[in-house]
Amino acid sequence: MLELSLHILDIIENGINAGADLITLKIIEDQKNNKLSISIADNGHGIPSDMLEKVTDPFFTTKTVRRVGLGLSLFREASRRCEGEFKITSRVGEGTETSATFRLDHIDLAPMGNLESTLSSLIVGNPGVDFIYDHEIDGERVRLDTRDIK
Repeated sequence: MLELSLHILDIIENGINAGADLITLKIIEDQKNNKLSISIADNGHGIPSDMLEKVTDPFFTTKTVRRVGLGLSLFREASRRCEGEFKITSRVGEGTETSATFRLDHIDLAPMGNLESTLSSLIVGNPGVDFIYDHEIDGERVRLDTRDIK
């Protein structure tokens, strides 16, 4: 994927498909420490522990329409390519959290992309799901909670 917002879209859609009705997206851009952090948490069905290790395998998917599941593996590799780390944790019945870090000045860091359009389409297209968007840039913070709007 050419933009980080597309990775975010894919992971959030995974959470919605897993029955989540609350998704939290947290982005921290820290110029001082040269680090970008992206975390997406949902309260969906969760991933069984025996399946958790397989979800970043590009040839594993639970979907029946195709035989590959590239989303998480591509996000993991984008992070690793930029000297970052990738982590996914999940508990059945509680939800899943996917997080990745990136070196901000890395030449291979993809642009954020049109995050505004990504978020607005997710919010408008999923009225039964609440979203918390928390974005911090060098200590300045913006937060949107759709529960406040509703």
